[in-house]
Amino acid sequence: MRWDDFRSSDNIEDRRGEGGGGGMGFPGGGAGGLGIGTIVILCIIGWATGINPAILIGGYSQITGGGGGMPREQQADPETQARRRQAPTDQSGRFAAAILGNTEDVWKEVLPNQTGKQYTPTTMVLYKGGTRSGCGDARAAMGPFYCPIDKKVYLDTTFFQEMQRKFGVKGEFAYAYVIAHEVGHHVQDVLGILGKVQGRQQNASSKTESNQLSVRIELMADCLAGVWAKNSNDKWNSLDQSDIQEALNAASAIGDDKLQEQSQGYAVPDSFTHGSSEQRMRWFTTGYKSGQTKSCDTFRAARG
Repeated sequence: MRWDDFRSSDNIEDRRGEGGGGGMGFPGGGAGGLGIGTIVILCIIGWATGINPAILIGGYSQITGGGGGMPREQQADPETQARRRQAPTDQSGRFAAAILGNTEDVWKEVLPNQTGKQYTPTTMVLYKGGTRSGCGDARAAMGPFYCPIDKKVYLDTTFFQEMQRKFGVKGEFAYAYVIAHEVGHHVQDVLGILGKVQGRQQNASSKTESNQLSVRIELMADCLAGVWAKNSNDKWNSLDQSDIQEALNAASAIGDDKLQEQSQGYAVPDSFTHGSSEQRMRWFTTGYKSGQTKSCDTFRAARG
């Protein structure tokens, strides 16, 4: 993947020099009243299934009546804010900033042209170990996630090493796909889709129904990552077929069926939250072949 010519995004908060988050617990020991033991369990479930831990914690709080909402990030002092805004100089930081910048350049043209909606960029928070998000604690074990409360993507850049070590996934475009997937959730947020689906999840009649909605929103983000890749490549000619295979390898490796088979020896489709390996590869490919946002209507496909 040729990314050195991509514009580096200014919407980066680099918190990696601020420690590993040892003192970053939730106020009162929990998120919205949840105990730290419950939060740890939900984080483990999030890692095993790939589900956004912020949504897991928020959904659990809704179900159990935890109330209080998700704790917001504490305001940093001006000196810390200025330090966070400095452009990353290391390889992984530069890569993340370049991929984010390219998603901005693509979506600011594609979204209004295809949907009539103006694109407002997300901010990516780079951290190491742990930090605070608008959705509560962000921990390395959670993997990357998008927080719709503060409109930010959270990424511990050591996750790329974990992808290779735990899942055998490597290659720069595989890592770019992960970032583009999370930006895809922000695109859903801009379009008003994410909030509507989360509302439907809260009113779902069963856990299975809630999971099915989660699968559709995640597969749509995979498809939107494909739309980004197609439009980016058309303009910058930065990809070759081996890059696309890297993304498909990543999508396959983090399919719910494969993750569950690795962790417990068998898959339970009703508990899927992101979709099977086949689904994730298929929807990324759908977005990449069409380059059209409208091709990513996973909810219509489910009804069909």
